[in-house]
Amino acid sequence: MVMSMLAEGLVGNLHVGLAALGAALGVGFIGMKASEAVGRNPGASTKILVQAILAIAFAEAIVFYAIFLVR
Repeated sequence: MVMSMLAEGLVGNLHVGLAALGAALGVGFIGMKASEAVGRNPGASTKILVQAILAIAFAEAIVFYAIFLVR
């Protein structure tokens, strides 16, 4: 009984950690590609910034979903 509860807690924490890692990588890639796009076309920087901010918000939302589903 105690071991199964411990295993559930560890697996839940592992899922949250993996979701956080995925979100961090996603945010990094989004920022990298947004700066590349602005470097290629500086005139479109406002549109690129809006799209990048939206994509970052969606990527970070994954972590919150994982936290709320585990807890």
